[in-house]
Amino acid sequence: METIYPIAVVIMFLVVVFNLGQALYFMMTDKGASKRTAWALTRRIGLSLVLIAMIMLGIWMGWLQPHGVGR
Repeated sequence: METIYPIAVVIMFLVVVFNLGQALYFMMTDKGASKRTAWALTRRIGLSLVLIAMIMLGIWMGWLQPHGVGR
């Protein structure tokens, strides 16, 4: 589990970034005609919360090791 977990966190991060890009695309193309932008941003918030929970769980279980920047 320790080797797969960081990969799962990175994949979840990429999904969050993809949803953000999807919201930008919908915002530029729909011009406010549909609710796809709001739905994509809502999904991004939910996925971001799951990502934060995954990081907290990984640190608590010892699968992820936090470190300071520049140490």
